[in-house]
Amino acid sequence: MRQYSLYPRGMRVGHNKREAGPSHTVKDPSPVTEANEIYRKLEERAIEESNDLNHRVVHCQRCRRGDFMPTVGSGHPLADIFLLKYQPRYREVTEGVAFYGRSGTAVLKSVERLGINPLIVYGTNLVKCHDVDLAEGDKNCPPYWLEEFQITQPRIIVVMGKPTLDVLNRERVAGMKELSWEPGILQEFTPFCKALVTPDIDEALDEEQAKAAFWKAFRNLGDWFRDEPPY
Repeated sequence: MRQYSLYPRGMRVGHNKREAGPSHTVKDPSPVTEANEIYRKLEERAIEESNDLNHRVVHCQRCRRGDFMPTVGSGHPLADIFLLKYQPRYREVTEGVAFYGRSGTAVLKSVERLGINPLIVYGTNLVKCHDVDLAEGDKNCPPYWLEEFQITQPRIIVVMGKPTLDVLNRERVAGMKELSWEPGILQEFTPFCKALVTPDIDEALDEEQAKAAFWKAFRNLGDWFRDEPPY
């Protein structure tokens, strides 16, 4: 089976996060070209900030870890949809990229089935390393995902799994509301971002009943997407 991350390398993104494609150059100024230019500058800044963050994550020494490198996020730097799961699995660790392998393939199939463009999705792990003591990871990693969230500025966050939810609630900052373990129910997270809680996708891939529970919760992301205005 081919393995995927959320954001294939080499893909370009246009000014509208819901529609990927090249931008067009127009000689006369217009509101459209001004909007393109504003978005281009925001995207460039987000890419620069993401690259700086990824560099710090890869070289992080906060925890006592083994030979495996930390994983960095994958996806659009200004994504509408932010996926957060707990910890990387083997294929993610070998590539150093979150949602690489089975979980990334499952997410891509799911969002495409919901009619969502995968180019508006960003995914990351709360705990960045596979081989750390989880108490250390829970303590030292949250500032990284918070920085990713602030860079991306998504419209919705999908929180995967009860351990992820527990750490998120404990480490949230001002303006973030405490979330409840109510899989599939849309909740308020910040004044500008909704939240959807689901079961853990990694744990859902090996058992049919768990897959069904994950999909039952995750598919409500499609209802949110269809109801969102395209601006």
